[in-house]
Amino acid sequence: MSKFFYGIEDLFVNFLFAPYDFFRFLENWWASNAINWIFVIIGFVAFVFWMGQLKIFNDNNEEDKSITSHSYL
Repeated sequence: MSKFFYGIEDLFVNFLFAPYDFFRFLENWWASNAINWIFVIIGFVAFVFWMGQLKIFNDNNEEDKSITSHSYL
């Protein structure tokens, strides 16, 4: 079973996270965290899009807002 976990370790350390080794040795903090900033921007854009979609559905009164409990209560 330990070989299974060592295999997972090898996959992540040697393959999936290998591009991050390039950023580790940069002197500039902003350049080192460029990938993280890209993920933050993508997440923020997705959040704004999702809130806009929720507002569209809320303005059209398409959601059932009746106050009822489940049948098992």
